[in-house]
Amino acid sequence: MTLRALDLPAGSVDVLLLKALSWNPMHGYGISRWLKAESSGAFGLEDAALYQGLHRLERQGWVTSEWGASETNRRAKFYSITPQGKRQLREASAAWRAYASALFKVLDASGAKA
Repeated sequence: MTLRALDLPAGSVDVLLLKALSWNPMHGYGISRWLKAESSGAFGLEDAALYQGLHRLERQGWVTSEWGASETNRRAKFYSITPQGKRQLREASAAWRAYASALFKVLDASGAKA
């Protein structure tokens, strides 16, 4: 099963992009490849959703960008996470873990306990 950006819960694109950038600066195509690889193909962001998300993160001050050369020596915009972005990633990760934990408690419930 592959999840497209529209299938992802609200707010999840931002945390996925921040996580992708938490180790090294990357260009959009590199981020897309990383997300697909790390999710075994489940998270495939459409280009529009990917770049809208990156620009939104940039406006919020969580990501910066600069032009450079890609692995194929093409001009590409590289995105980097800022200290504010790292703080947001920590907070959002904690919130998503709590959400997922509660969701799995419900999904794993063995019966009604009224």
